[in-house]
Amino acid sequence: MGDHRAPPSGHVACFGELLLRLSAPGRELLLQSGRLDVHVGGAEANVAIGLARLGHRTAMIGRVPDNPLGEAAAGFLRRHGVDASRVATAPGRMGLYFLSTGAGLRASAITYDREGSSFALAGPDDFDWTALLEGADRLHLSGITPALGPRSAAVAEAAAEAAAARAIPLSFDGNYRANLWERWDGDPPSILRRLVEKADILFGNHRDVALLLGRSLEGEGEARRRAAAEAAFAAFPKLELIASTARHLVDADTHRLSGRIDTRDGAVQTEEVTIPGIVDRIGAGDAFAAGVLHGLRLGRGIDWAARAGLALACLKHSLPGDASLFGTGEVDAFMAGQLDVRR
Repeated sequence: MGDHRAPPSGHVACFGELLLRLSAPGRELLLQSGRLDVHVGGAEANVAIGLARLGHRTAMIGRVPDNPLGEAAAGFLRRHGVDASRVATAPGRMGLYFLSTGAGLRASAITYDREGSSFALAGPDDFDWTALLEGADRLHLSGITPALGPRSAAVAEAAAEAAAARAIPLSFDGNYRANLWERWDGDPPSILRRLVEKADILFGNHRDVALLLGRSLEGEGEARRRAAAEAAFAAFPKLELIASTARHLVDADTHRLSGRIDTRDGAVQTEEVTIPGIVDRIGAGDAFAAGVLHGLRLGRGIDWAARAGLALACLKHSLPGDASLFGTGEVDAFMAGQLDVRR
C-alpha cells in the first residue's frame, strides 16, 4: 500500500493569506470563559503544510506584519517543512478569524477580522513573480484571495497570469466565502472565471460550477456531479481534472464524506466514510486537496489520488487546528483500514 515513488524535484507554490485562528476552547461560545486557543491557518498555507508533511517540496508566498504574530505564522510553516522565505513582511496587521465550534444541533460559527491586514493591503505591483515562482512546478490558489477585495482580486489574477506566462500549471480551489464577497461590490462569477480559465485542476463541487457558469444544474447525486463536471470542461478548455467531496451531516459530531475526481474521459468516486467523534473539521477541504495533489504528483492515478484525498480529509477531522499534519504512514494506514493502535 505504501508509495515509494519520489515526488517531483520542483515545488508547489501556494499563494494566499496567512491567518491566526482564535477558537473558543472545547465547545464554548466565543469569550464564554474569556479564553481563546490560537492556531495558524489559511487555506493555501494548509495545502502547503499538508503536502510538505507528505514529503513534497512546498513554498508559501504571502505577506505578514513585522511583529511577533507574523513571525509566529511564518515559523509555523517552517516547523512543518514549508519554505517560508517568500513570505514577506509589510505594513498592516495580522489577519484573524474567530471560531466557535458547534455541538449537537448547534452549528459552528466563524467571525472574520481581516480588514487592513498586510496581505489585504498588497497590490499587484508588490509581488516579483519572476523571483517568487522560481523553481515552482505548480501554483495553488483559492477563491478566498479574490474575495478579500479589489486589490486582492487583482493580485490573484496577476499570480495566475504570471504562472500561465511561465507555463506553470495552476490548481484552484473554489472556496467560495459569501461573507467575504458581500463586504464589497465585487462580481464573484466573472472574477473567479478569469482564474479558473487558467487552471488545469479545479477543487470544487456542483455549487462552485453553478456559480461560475451562472446557471443551476439539474439532477441529484453522482449524475449532477458528472453534469457539473462536463459543463465545466466545456466552459474551460484548459481544465483537465475536477476533484470534489460530498459531505452529509448527521450532527455536529458525525459526518459522512466521500471523494470524487472527474476527468474529461470519466470519473472515479470513493466509498462514503462515516466520521464519528469529530474534533475539528476546519481545513478538511484543504487536506483533501493536499491528498489529491499528493497522489497526482506521485503519478498514482486518479483512483488512488481520490482515496488519498479522502483519507487525509477524514484524518484531519481528528486533529485540532487548521492544517493536516499527517505523513504518508498515516495515510497508508487509513487506506488499508488499519484503525487499531499502532505499536
